[in-house]
Amino acid sequence: MSDKIVSVYAVFADEQEACRIGGIVVEERLAACVNVLGPCHSIYRWKGKVEVATEAPAIFKAPADKADALVARIAELHSYDVPAIAIWPVEKAFPAYADWVNEEG
Repeated sequence: MSDKIVSVYAVFADEQEACRIGGIVVEERLAACVNVLGPCHSIYRWKGKVEVATEAPAIFKAPADKADALVARIAELHSYDVPAIAIWPVEKAFPAYADWVNEEG
């Protein structure tokens, strides 16, 4: 087990989808935790048009060695054709927190 951890940022159609997928990946031990954030307003270009939507961002905390599997699982469960999912490396973390993420993820 590596002591490195990551945060994985993803955006969902709504809070219910974020919570459903978050629950699955925590249960499957791909992530130790997910924070589902309040709604955000997204403005983006899709298929040649500017779109506006309300979405639900979430931040997953995971061991670095599970990051690729976590991203793949989120994408598999996600309702979007091209979900926004990005891995944010964690340079430093409180040691007890990093230990917890690695034990639970």
